[in-house]
Amino acid sequence: MNILGHGIDIVEIKDIKQLIERSGNHFENRCFTATESSIAGSDSHRIQYLAGRFAAKEAVLKAMGTGWSQGISWTDIEIQRLPTGKPSVVLYSRCQEIAAELGITIWFLSISHTQSYAVASAIAVGKPPLS
Repeated sequence: MNILGHGIDIVEIKDIKQLIERSGNHFENRCFTATESSIAGSDSHRIQYLAGRFAAKEAVLKAMGTGWSQGISWTDIEIQRLPTGKPSVVLYSRCQEIAAELGITIWFLSISHTQSYAVASAIAVGKPPLS
C-alpha cells in the first residue's frame, strides 16, 4: 500500500454560517447528504460540524487531485462518523469511480475546529494502477 495523495483544507466558520443564513436549506442540500445534515444536530455546534465536513470534502478532492472537475458533486462525498467518533470517507457516483481508477482503497481523515476555523486533512492510500 502507498500514499497516493494528501489534501488539507481550512475554512472560516463565519463564512459557512453566512452561506447557511443567506441560502438556507439550498446550501445544505447542495453540499451535504441527508445523513450529514441529520448528524449535525441543531445545537450551537452545528455550524462548526458542517464547516468541518465542508473542509473534509475539499481535502478529499485535493488528495484525489481532481478538484470539483469531472462531474463531481458535493454529495458524491459523505463524511460519516464511526461509533468511536472517528470520521470516515464514503464515496458515491463519480467520486467512487475516480478513486477506484486511482487505486484508492483506504482513507485517513482528521477534522478539527475552533470557534473561528475548521480544518481537515485527508490521506488517500492504495495501490496505484499499473502504468
